[in-house]
Amino acid sequence: QVQLVESGGGLVQAGGSLRLSCAASGRTFSSYDVAWFRQAPGKEREFVTSIIWSGGSTLYADSGKGRFTISRDNAKNAVYLQMNSMKPEDTAVYYCAARSLGVVTDPRLYPYWGQGTQVTVSS
Repeated sequence: QVQLVESGGGLVQAGGSLRLSCAASGRTFSSYDVAWFRQAPGKEREFVTSIIWSGGSTLYADSGKGRFTISRDNAKNAVYLQMNSMKPEDTAVYYCAARSLGVVTDPRLYPYWGQGTQVTVSS
């Protein structure tokens, strides 16, 4: 099993940056693919970005392309989400999730989740 804990959320002005971290427990974390999702009030949880177990391939939703960067450090059991040029519409609770059967964008297919971290972007 994998346990995930997100951190790094907070309040930022539009145009600013935040770096989210997802810390994982478990010696097999390096074999898991990891994704970031977000959920705004009243909206469904949506895919943001993902990275495969090796870090060799990433996928981004259109909303974050060119602004967000996902990376991982398997030696530290961590995945990061660098968010730049942030917009008010980025406001949401951000979750990291892990699975071992390949990257997908459907949140229902991820068995392991963190508790989420709130990101608020003011205009």
